[in-house]
Amino acid sequence: MEEIKIHTNTIKLSQFLKLVGLIYTGGEAKEFISENDVLINGNIEKCKGKQLQLGDVVVVNNKKYILVSEKCF
Repeated sequence: MEEIKIHTNTIKLSQFLKLVGLIYTGGEAKEFISENDVLINGNIEKCKGKQLQLGDVVVVNNKKYILVSEKCF
């Protein structure tokens, strides 16, 4: 499982897909999601605006990602 570090507590699914390099623009998100199974915490998600939170597990193309905080304490 790959850790994806974010600066905030939430990130939109479309932004996440860009961050991990699966799409290049936010405009590609809708098409990508309609053509691929994107699972968030085990549930298929079809909304590109879905807000992901720290600790969420995302599975795309049989690769697992977990959102973690990049903040230093």
